[in-house]
Amino acid sequence: MSKNEAPQHARKPEAGALRKAGLSKPFVTAGPGELVGYFGYGSLVNRATLRTEVIAAVPARLAGWRRTWRPRPDMGPTPGVTLPDGLTPSLLTAHRATGAAIDGMLVIDRAENLGAIDAREFRYHRRDISLAELEFHGGGLDSAGIPLEINLHVYEARTEHPQSAGPSPILRSYLDAVMQGFHREFGAEGVHRFVTETDAFHHPIHEDRHAPLYPRAVTLTAEETELFDLALGRRAHGPGG
Repeated sequence: MSKNEAPQHARKPEAGALRKAGLSKPFVTAGPGELVGYFGYGSLVNRATLRTEVIAAVPARLAGWRRTWRPRPDMGPTPGVTLPDGLTPSLLTAHRATGAAIDGMLVIDRAENLGAIDAREFRYHRRDISLAELEFHGGGLDSAGIPLEINLHVYEARTEHPQSAGPSPILRSYLDAVMQGFHREFGAEGVHRFVTETDAFHHPIHEDRHAPLYPRAVTLTAEETELFDLALGRRAHGPGG
């Protein structure tokens, strides 16, 4: 359905469809203007880091985008983690890239919460994406009764500011939260795919797993710790390091 066509009211889906879509609460009928979708490819893939009462979280793959680490934009005094030596951690971002694709999570939220997400992602621009760019794992939005004509977005790091000076380590506690999300949604292969499809892993890793600096840090199982270290080890010893 195009945006110029009259919207249909969301129908009440079956319970199985709700489970496929990862609904966190009973479905609430809402029109397209009341809902919004944003594609997470980092910490937003981990449901444990979500802070708004989302309507659904649907594993998906976004075509035409590539994920990478980059130094944070220097935006003056801003909230965020500063390392003991005064350095700032790298951030994870994505950019348009022909022929590329990345796994992630399409989060369906109430439009009124978008301001809170923008504030969380203030180092990023919110870009528009289309439903045609998404491939869903399992049922799509229509199977969960979510209007197909809602606005969809992805966040891309700001590049109009200079980059933070000095090395930009990857925060281990943040990386653990990201990789745990990919493990839970896409399994072990999803973890390896995340590492393979993410550029600039040459940045050093700041080891804070046992004293996390990331404000939404998670606890890993022994299996997750072993898997994540293995995936990073493969990257380090693979072609191109």
